[in-house]
Amino acid sequence: MTPQPVLNRILLALIGLMLLGGGLLIIATGCDLHRRLGLTPPAGWPLTAPDDVLLSSADRTRWSSQGWWWPAVIAALVLIALLALWWLLAQLRRQRPSRVTVGTDHAQPGVELRHSALTDAIAAQAGSLPGFERAKVRLTGRPARLHAGITATLTPETTPETALKALDDGPLNDARQSTGHDDLIAETRLRIAHHKPHRVH
Repeated sequence: MTPQPVLNRILLALIGLMLLGGGLLIIATGCDLHRRLGLTPPAGWPLTAPDDVLLSSADRTRWSSQGWWWPAVIAALVLIALLALWWLLAQLRRQRPSRVTVGTDHAQPGVELRHSALTDAIAAQAGSLPGFERAKVRLTGRPARLHAGITATLTPETTPETALKALDDGPLNDARQSTGHDDLIAETRLRIAHHKPHRVH
């Protein structure tokens, strides 16, 4: 199954290409590039001259006198709005497992660990590492395919390479071994703590 972020990028790319193509068509017609470049648009091609319109008055009012026209238009607009709202809410709500199965066979019921217990353990261990001031952890994904999002605040003297290696060798490695999730994926965001300058007397 295609991951949700990849599917979102594909849909956004397709919508962007459609909008870009429509905009370029309108600009080309407004600048009369067809005539200037000596190009002959295909039969039925919209907007071939600067005075052309995308929808003529006859096209816009063709079915407006029919009894089904306006209810159909309103229903279509409501459906589009609901789909857009559903898509927006789906982006804001990332899937988060409430419990994590412990062991190598995640398909079989067994010992389960609360989501907050695992994230608190990883965050506490990461925050105690040298060069770390604090860390926050959030688990997403399916129970059999976990994804850890880590936001860590480092001291100004700590390098990102050192911090990432310490995270992978320490808290993440311990989490993989203790839960049996050897495929635990981690995405880490590093921040540098900004200390206020000391006043010299």
